[in-house]
Amino acid sequence: MFDFRKARYDYAGMIQVIGTKKCSDTQKAIRFFKERRVQIQFVDVGERNLSAGEIKNIARSIPVEELIDRNGKEFAKKNLAYIRFDAAKVLEENSLLLKTPVVRSGNRAVLGHRPDDWKLMAEA
Repeated sequence: MFDFRKARYDYAGMIQVIGTKKCSDTQKAIRFFKERRVQIQFVDVGERNLSAGEIKNIARSIPVEELIDRNGKEFAKKNLAYIRFDAAKVLEENSLLLKTPVVRSGNRAVLGHRPDDWKLMAEA
């Protein structure tokens, strides 16, 4: 018989890597965890946008304004440098504006290439 309590616990301990397949830092994060045999879930923001709940959960650890990649192609394409916008709503509508990778475990998230923080997450 399937034990839902155990499944929920296993999912809660899982590490989630959010990024794109083209991003070299995202590939480094995935490789980092695979080398340590840590199970991860990869979320490709090129294929699907993040939900409002996912953005809110990430924003507990990282301010929403820091999540926006202001130097990226998508930011320039949308001309967001010249208008005021709600960062959370814009990320929900177009997750390609997200700086990558975001590595998340439970309620904790880190942004960018940070192997020291990833190591702490893998050990937990």
